[in-house]
Amino acid sequence: MTTNKPLFYGSITALITPMDNHGEVDFSALKKLVEYHIASGTNAIVSVGTTGEAATLSIDENVKTILKTVEFADGRIPVIAGTGANATSEAITMTKLLNDSGVAGCLSVVPYYNKPTQEGMYQHFKAIAECTDIPQILYNVPGRTGSDLLPETVGRLAQINNIVGIKEATGDVSRVAKIKQLAGEDFIFLSGDDATGFESMKLGGQGVISVTNNIAAADMAKMCELALAGKFDEAEVINNRLMALHKNLFVESNPIPVKWAAYKLGLVPEPILRLPLTTLSEQAQPKVVEALKIAGLL
Repeated sequence: MTTNKPLFYGSITALITPMDNHGEVDFSALKKLVEYHIASGTNAIVSVGTTGEAATLSIDENVKTILKTVEFADGRIPVIAGTGANATSEAITMTKLLNDSGVAGCLSVVPYYNKPTQEGMYQHFKAIAECTDIPQILYNVPGRTGSDLLPETVGRLAQINNIVGIKEATGDVSRVAKIKQLAGEDFIFLSGDDATGFESMKLGGQGVISVTNNIAAADMAKMCELALAGKFDEAEVINNRLMALHKNLFVESNPIPVKWAAYKLGLVPEPILRLPLTTLSEQAQPKVVEALKIAGLL
């Protein structure tokens, strides 16, 4: 691995938000998850992103969960805050509330549902970046948002000083080269798709913001470390063992399967989600169990 590491790299967890029987955030369980990731070699934590159920937490709950994650991490691991919204004003409010919080960066998703144009996306992210000094990571996930942030727009946004990278979750590995060409080699490319994360690192990506590493943190950390060091054959052995997880953790909408898997492995006391998400169906549970066994976790 090079000595000049980017600001964000390697195995970054899209952390689940544990909840108790009343549907409230379980901060005791959250603290244990943070310790698990630090012990496992995870390189950074994304707090309340998609996998953390940001969409069903209030702004106050989002901010409190992020601040608690920073407190529990205690400087030992960077925390990236999920601050995206489909209203630019709301995303700005969330970001400003974290300006002096100690977060290492913000992850801001393409506005969902309202389908902005490329110019609208550019103006959205520009306005957010201008309200803060916190490094900003763009988050492109067309399968959830209904809009695709194109590489050309990413190239424009990369000219803004504190927009430092992208979580690209299209699964299209050809975008690594396109975005690097348009945004510059120093612009951080993080895969948001576990199934193609290894391939993206082979092509010059710097890491993965991962669902899988919620439950296979040490393996994901090692795989990313090897891939970033150019030891692709060794990394591929680990990645192949995790491939069933990469796929079956999406057998129902994320984070339904991964939260159930974390419960199955004793990482959280309950697999509770907030409506409209519901616990993993009985029909889907065998697929997740099979993937856990293939990965050597059960």
